[in-house]
Amino acid sequence: MISPASQPLRLYSTCPQSKDIPAADYLGTVIAHTRWSDDAGFAGMLVYTDNGIVDPWPVAQVVLQNSRRLRPLVAVQPIYRPPYTAAKMVATFGLLHGRGVALNMLAGGFRNDLVALGDTTPHDDRYVRTTEYTLILRRLLDDSGPVSFAGRYYTVNNLTLTPALPRELLPDILISGSSDAGMKAAQDIGAVAVRYPRPPEEEDDADQRYDVPCGIRVGIISRHDAGEAWRIAQARFPDDRKGAIRHRLAMTVSDSAWHQQLSTLGERAASETPYWLGPFQRSQTFCPYLVGAYDTVAAELARYMTKGYRSFILDIVPSAEEFAHIKTVFDKALERAA
Repeated sequence: MISPASQPLRLYSTCPQSKDIPAADYLGTVIAHTRWSDDAGFAGMLVYTDNGIVDPWPVAQVVLQNSRRLRPLVAVQPIYRPPYTAAKMVATFGLLHGRGVALNMLAGGFRNDLVALGDTTPHDDRYVRTTEYTLILRRLLDDSGPVSFAGRYYTVNNLTLTPALPRELLPDILISGSSDAGMKAAQDIGAVAVRYPRPPEEEDDADQRYDVPCGIRVGIISRHDAGEAWRIAQARFPDDRKGAIRHRLAMTVSDSAWHQQLSTLGERAASETPYWLGPFQRSQTFCPYLVGAYDTVAAELARYMTKGYRSFILDIVPSAEEFAHIKTVFDKALERAA
């Protein structure tokens, strides 16, 4: 069993999506979020990928050029490029910048994106494909010699990677762990299994059935005063009937385990609990939020930590000031968890 206390805490921010920012402003927005994340001491910043936004690899280049330590957490969709190409990108960044990246391995995506690309692979089989993809990628980056692999989806023979990646730059690897297929994939590839959490009192221990490190994806809005935190939260994510309808429509076609799991939880009245699904249930974001006073939100985070969750991917943080509030909450949570 993995001891939670033996695992370092890793915080990742999230880069805004190009579809939400005017084109002329997007580069400057990425640079600003990079610097805020770096100054806050975060380990990395998630860079999304899907059919409707810019490619994450050039964005990762911007992150590396405008930070000191921050690692871009690049979302990798296997149907977009072969494992060799992804490994070559990681190695090239290592040579150009002397810096590493992290990889967020995808097995799914928006259903319409997959259909448009002619991909009808069933949910669990997509995790098999991603496992094969990641095993090849890891072996190439490990530089342990020519790689040969024969699987259901990928085959390579005596494949080598040049330039080689220094071992200290090997990427952290994350993958969704909301389903049994995802947890098995995390175990097979040595990845951090990331979940979209239920309230902490309803969450299982992270390593209950699989001996893998685990993390969660969550948003945080916190202030000294709970009322102020909720006013900010509701202003940022106002009631939106059209968004709620979009969410219900998405539910009818999604085969995502985390989407189904969160959607079965009933909406809770704002301010009765820090756990808030309102933005998710109105298609305004992809994860739950924790909202409230510093001590209240810190107590909730500490409960996740003591259950074994040591990686936290934060929803898009809109300002440097907001990073400061989040840092306060995590400092308090670490004290409680200890």
